[in-house]
Amino acid sequence: MRTAIISDIHGNLEAFEAVLKAIDARKVDQIICLGDILGYGPNPLECVDLVAARCVWSLMGNHDYAVLYEPTNFNNVAKQAAYWTRECLDEAAEQDVESGNRRLDFLNRIKPRVRFEDLYTCVHGSVRKPINEYVFDTDVVDDPRKMREIFDRIENRCLVGHTHVPGIFQWTEEDGADFTASAHLPNPESDDESDEVHLDPNADTAMGLPSLDENTDPTADGDPLLVGVHEFDEREKCIVNPGSVGQPRDGDERASFAILDTNQSPHVVEFYRLRYDVDAVIAKINAIPELDNWLGDRLAVGR
Repeated sequence: MRTAIISDIHGNLEAFEAVLKAIDARKVDQIICLGDILGYGPNPLECVDLVAARCVWSLMGNHDYAVLYEPTNFNNVAKQAAYWTRECLDEAAEQDVESGNRRLDFLNRIKPRVRFEDLYTCVHGSVRKPINEYVFDTDVVDDPRKMREIFDRIENRCLVGHTHVPGIFQWTEEDGADFTASAHLPNPESDDESDEVHLDPNADTAMGLPSLDENTDPTADGDPLLVGVHEFDEREKCIVNPGSVGQPRDGDERASFAILDTNQSPHVVEFYRLRYDVDAVIAKINAIPELDNWLGDRLAVGR
């Protein structure tokens, strides 16, 4: 089974449609979503409808929860976006009762946790707090106790979203937790070390990546770039984060997704990045008074 893993769409229709097109070109068997369909972005209704139509299931993310229930512990920008998104859903249900209620029913049925292929525990945040706990790359150094408690609750492997940073957390009893960004994983399609994407030491975050020039970026023509591949050890405990479709936060503005191949033994996960029309999304956000312009500005720099 080849399963596309997407997460954190955040109402970004342009990014989502580009990712779906790329996934379809790779002949996957199914698509799963790790949550946060909603929040921040200008096209929440369309994104919900696409997830309902294309994904075999989706998880409850903290922004999905905020829109449906209450945006607890959100900053003012995120809170206002959640309230605006809720108004969009309510108005759509009033204008078209059948489709509006079908959309709301779908959102109300998504789960906080799914066991996938009897091997992968899938949550939006962490196995301790499925909806809203972040598992940051910096936790492997800054909070080893947290990482131990999380890995103690993982039987085999875990799929998460929430941080918007793609990569692999691995655990050994000898060394504890470690994190490898997707861009630092082996890449069988790279024939030369010069093709490797290097981290910017001056970036704001530990996983910051430099912006790639459109003239040299292989994804500029719409073809996604395979940035890294992880082959699972049969016995390893690990956490996989596919990154964010609609709001990357690792300094790389391109949409991120992954494909898990369980036809192979051992299983393999492939990480991809893809350019989309960021300017179109920014223009939409700027035209909506309830959405802060900063939500568009951050898309251009992958923050």
